[in-house]
Order: sequence, then C-alpha cells, then structure tokens
Amino acid sequence: MMTDSYTWATRFRDLFERYADKYKRGDTSFEAWFDSADLEFLASIGCKPRELFDFIEDHCHADGGEPSRETALLIAAARRDYFLVMQKGMAGTKLIDPSALPAKTAEIDGIVWLPRIIAKAEAKLRGEMDPDTMFGCGGDRAFCSKHHLHPADFLRVVWATRGDPAKILHFVKTGKVA
Repeated sequence: MMTDSYTWATRFRDLFERYADKYKRGDTSFEAWFDSADLEFLASIGCKPRELFDFIEDHCHADGGEPSRETALLIAAARRDYFLVMQKGMAGTKLIDPSALPAKTAEIDGIVWLPRIIAKAEAKLRGEMDPDTMFGCGGDRAFCSKHHLHPADFLRVVWATRGDPAKILHFVKTGKVA
C-alpha cells in the first residue's frame, strides 16, 4: 500500500484520537485495536502499533498533556521521513535490546541522559526500538524540556548529524547544528 503523502498526517491524527478514546474508556488491549487497514497504514509510515500505543497511553495518563497528539505526529513524521528516504520504505529486522542502551546516568560533557537519548533516537529513526522501550518516554521528555528541545527536532538533528555526539552536544547547548 502506498500512503497518500497529502493525507497521511490526518489519518495518523484520526487513529490517535480514535484509540485514545478507546484507552480512556478502559480498552487498553492495543493488540486488538488495529484492523488490517490500520496495520498496513502504520507499516507504510514506519510506525509500529506499540509505538502509537505508548504515545496514547502516556498522553492519556498526562490528562491531555505531553506527549500531545501533535508531538506524537511530529515524531512519527521524523521517523516516516527517515523510513522513506534512508530506508526506502523497507523496515529493518533488528531490535536494540534495552540493556544495550547507555545507562540513564551516563553523560556527555556533564549532560546526563544525553548518551541514552542519542542511542534511542538512532534506534527510533531506524525503527529498531524494542517494544519495551519508548523514544519520548518520561525521561526523554524531561531531558527535552530541560534543554528546551522538541523530541522531533532532536530526532532530526541526530539524523542530520549522523549521530555525531559532538555535533549533537553543540545543538543541545546552543540550539544550532554545528
């Protein structure tokens, strides 16, 4: 299935809203949420059902706060772009084991969490996130909030810098890509 590039964001938003309503009504069994058309659509943009569920779950627990529907869409857009441009629409088969991620206390130049969020961003872009790991989790949101960065912008910087820690550090400190 080729996704309509003009309307994919609207479709993503509609799925988010539909399933957020289900979640709020107590239906948290996301494995049964998606029909074949939904699954085909998500696959066409490089989004796994669990990734959408994680955003919906956190959104509902935040009473409509972050991650917002718009944040989920922007992160999905960064992943979709990478999926279509760099991966030519072909899903990878590798998953990054959570134990392979840098520790939550790891730091670069005194900035705690930076090594971890860089590794998670790279895995998110490539579609390699383990189902039990979320890019945009509470720790990632706290990091991004503290440094005044949108998680989707962080993804795009990781992509643009090819994961170069020095360039990403520069961006975190200055808001500019070196």
